[in-house]
Order: sequence, then structure tokens, then C-alpha cells
Amino acid sequence: MDIGLQIKKFREQQKISQEELALKIYVSRQTISNWETNKSCPDVKSLISLSNIFNVSLDDFIKEDIKEMREVAEKETIKKFHMISYVFLTELIMVTVSAYPLFCMDGYAGIVIWLCLFAVTLYTAGRIERFKKNHDIQTYKEILAFIDGKQLTHDETQQEIGKRNYQKIIFAFAAGVIALIVCLAVILIFEYLLN
Repeated sequence: MDIGLQIKKFREQQKISQEELALKIYVSRQTISNWETNKSCPDVKSLISLSNIFNVSLDDFIKEDIKEMREVAEKETIKKFHMISYVFLTELIMVTVSAYPLFCMDGYAGIVIWLCLFAVTLYTAGRIERFKKNHDIQTYKEILAFIDGKQLTHDETQQEIGKRNYQKIIFAFAAGVIALIVCLAVILIFEYLLN
């Protein structure tokens, strides 16, 4: 963030020393130095005082910092979405692959373990759906644009809204078919290994 550079730039433009600026906003010279070197940040009251002294709007004074903070927040959000997606994929694979071996265990222990894995997977799926709802991303194209940090045009957004219902049905059907194929493959592999 360059709030420190902004303070120093405006202070030097007005030919004010750190001591003079410190006196005007009732802080120490060391505080001004810390702000300019980004060792600390001014509080809101000090930012307002600085913008008044430098005769610039608060918006202009911190605009670049707000833009940078927004970019950092967006990157963190995308990173979080990636992490939740990978966790969900791993859980989904574990639930699918472990179903047959766990059901073949004696007693109910295997079923209980599988049901616990399934519950955790459902919880993660719910978190992903809440995340998608909060960021209004439902279709594949919307998700890709979100991950790339891009915005769809109004027309593209309207097209994607029209696709949402049938894409959910297609994705659910495809996920079911894939899960069935994986389960059958696991059953065949275990049957082969046991014989």
C-alpha cells in the first residue's frame, strides 16, 4: 500500500517538515516517519486531518490503497474458492472409492465411517453452494470468469442466467454417471483382488 508515499509526496509538495506536520495533527514526528515508511498506518481521524491539510479529498488521498485492498481481497476470495473446490473433489473421490470396501466390512463400522465421510462431503458441497450464491456464480462460464477475476458483460450474464437451470440438471446427471462408473470400477477391482 502506498499511503506512506502519498503522505510523503503531499508533505514535500507543500514544503512541510515531518515536525511541522506532526504539530498540525497532534502526533509525534516519529509517527509521521512511521506512516511514511509504512511501518504503521494512520487512523481514520488522522487520515481526515491529513486530507484537510493537504487540501485533497479523502477519496483521492487513499484511492490507490482502496484499489489495492480490493485486488488483494479478490485474490484471497479466489484462493479460498480454489481450496474449497479441491477439498470437495478429494472428499467426493474418497466417498465414491471407499463405498464398496467400507460396505464389505463386517458389522456396521464401515457403513458408519462411510456415512461420516458422506456427511462431511455434503457439508463442503453446501459451503461451495453458499459461496457461489454469495458471489452470484452458478454456471461454468460464470465460475471460470470469477476464477480469472473477470466480469461478464450484461448480455453474457443474461445468457448465463438462462442456462443455470438446465446446467444444474446436466451436471447432476453427469456426476451421478461418473460416480456410478467409479463405483462399478472399484467393485470390479476388489472382486478381482479378492478372487
